[in-house]
Amino acid sequence: MSEATKHHVTIYTDGGSAPNPGPGGWAAILITGAHQKELKGGEPHTTNNRMELMAAISALEALKRPCVVEMHTDSTYVRDGITKYINNWKRNGWRTAAKDPVKNQDLWERLEAARDLHTVRWHWVKGHAGDEFNERADELVHEARAELRQGSDPALVTEPRKRSRRRVD
Repeated sequence: MSEATKHHVTIYTDGGSAPNPGPGGWAAILITGAHQKELKGGEPHTTNNRMELMAAISALEALKRPCVVEMHTDSTYVRDGITKYINNWKRNGWRTAAKDPVKNQDLWERLEAARDLHTVRWHWVKGHAGDEFNERADELVHEARAELRQGSDPALVTEPRKRSRRRVD
């Protein structure tokens, strides 16, 4: 399928835990045309990096068909890992240049599989710098962590800013 015939989706992601490691949340905002969908989730004991990865994975896995994706993340760990380092890690048997095991290999493999279904352009956005969608993703991360602390599953709670229930694809 050519890029011109694929749906175009803009995605903003964020993730974090407090403390690190500790209770963590992730969030993604998917935008296509006038439609917007917010996703969030969390884990009771995790790391910032795992939550940043889960945000990107969950966003890509939510897409129902191959898309052209403009992926915005404030995590250089995620952007550089998937665009610069993953091929070397795989070639080296999931070892870093220092011969240490790659952390979060399970999530890197999952992100690669999700990425390969789409045409993804990765963009870094400075966190906490006033970008509307990055700030909203950060709010959703905090909501997910708060819901975990209250004993609820943040993935079951969806409160999109625009009340469209249409699945983004």
